[in-house]
Amino acid sequence: MPRPPSLGDARALGAADMQRDFFGVGARSFARPDRLADGRIGVIDAGSNSVRLVVFEGGQRSPAVIHNEKVMCALGARLNDTGRLDPAGVGRALAALRRFAALADHLEVAALQGVATAAIRDAEDGPEFRAAVERETGIRLTVASGGDEARLSAQGVLFGNPGAAGIVVDLGGASMELCGVAEGRVGPGVTTPLGPLRLAAIAARGGDVGAEVRRTLDALDPSLRAHGHRMYLVGGSWRALARLQMDRADYPLKVLHEYTIGPDDAAGLADWAAAASPEAIAAFAGVSQSRAPVLPFAGEVLRGLLAALAPREVVVSAFGLREGVCFENMPPLLRRQDPLIAGCIDQEQRRARAPGFGAELGDWVLRALHPADAAEERLIRAAGHLADVNWRTHPDYRVQGCWETVTRVSVSDIGHRARVILGAALSYRHKRGRKTLAGVDAMRLISEAERDRAEQIGLALRLGIEIAAGTPGVLGDVEVTRDEAGLSLTLGGASAELRGEEIERRLAQFAKALGVEGRIVSA
Repeated sequence: MPRPPSLGDARALGAADMQRDFFGVGARSFARPDRLADGRIGVIDAGSNSVRLVVFEGGQRSPAVIHNEKVMCALGARLNDTGRLDPAGVGRALAALRRFAALADHLEVAALQGVATAAIRDAEDGPEFRAAVERETGIRLTVASGGDEARLSAQGVLFGNPGAAGIVVDLGGASMELCGVAEGRVGPGVTTPLGPLRLAAIAARGGDVGAEVRRTLDALDPSLRAHGHRMYLVGGSWRALARLQMDRADYPLKVLHEYTIGPDDAAGLADWAAAASPEAIAAFAGVSQSRAPVLPFAGEVLRGLLAALAPREVVVSAFGLREGVCFENMPPLLRRQDPLIAGCIDQEQRRARAPGFGAELGDWVLRALHPADAAEERLIRAAGHLADVNWRTHPDYRVQGCWETVTRVSVSDIGHRARVILGAALSYRHKRGRKTLAGVDAMRLISEAERDRAEQIGLALRLGIEIAAGTPGVLGDVEVTRDEAGLSLTLGGASAELRGEEIERRLAQFAKALGVEGRIVSA
């Protein structure tokens, strides 16, 4: 069985790795050559609705966010009426960017990349604003064309999910970009004027927003229609709608990234949001007062997209333009890594007792479990790296710690069901028995067979860690085989003296979960 892409596998994202068609080798604000190889990457996104600074951890394929700050400036609020940036928004944006420039220095950002999108691109006074920003802060805002914006957002989706295939739809304040992704590559992108701020201006003049949406989407190139593929949603308005859908559907896993909505549920959400008042939307937890007024227009756009593109599934991506910019600034070695495995290795390096043991443990568990496919093999390897990261947690809270590990750390490209299986496996590694997860609502996302498999993985991890006491160099002498006769554990070489009652007990538990008998063989 072929192994999935790993840290040393150049096939992972090999094609997308070559796509540096936006920044190229252009200068970066505050670039510090002595730290670019593994330094922190800062991204400033000056959008139509908000201005944001995100600082990513350096030297990681799945970097944690060191700092994330947003100021709602509504630069594009009056663009449709005046052709210029909103004056109050300009003042707020300059104040925010002065702070961001100072923070970048305090946070020792190695490369700070500023991107301006639709409002600044289209405004008559956009060049004047950019000059003021550079004069007052030193930050150079690179203006992204509509196609550039689409490609960067799509590249951000590939950053989190290298296997993404379908259409990426990035909804900003003043525009909406679409771009195809497949086989690790980003296709040509287009921009449309379907941002909620523009649609709000049309509605204020008494125009038919729905007709404008349909007219614009009907004119799209046929190559940008999903036709049974996935549609990936990028942008704050889409994320807000996804939170609403989670509440409406009583969805048990509050992780927006890779949240998948079927076409019927997505249509129901679109109809509800398009007809709802801002007050009704703002009543939901997690929806900001500033975002609520534009969500009915986002609902109208979603309704049009579902009709025009006919996607098989709608997938929410927490990654977009800013992650696409981060990806552009990563060294090639990092861009080629598997984001899930890289993220798990990073957690192991930071938190495990013996970093490096996880790879050995994963190999050992695979010999016992015979994975069904490459996806399950990859999941088991991820579990091996994470199996010991909660050892410092109080025993009464280790199961809770396992769920926090799979829902709150920087891992991606896993999907919600696999995320739940991984969390369950890590929980069973610490505590066996179905009652262990009786209070975990997310378990209803997986089948009974998947629960069984999670228990088997967890008990295999538990046995391997117990044999070796979590130390490298031991499991290589411990052979585990499974055949019609049952599960055999052979202790040979330096491991011959490791047999004990606890090993026999945990072997019996693991074998029982597999429905076979277990035995220890002395070599």
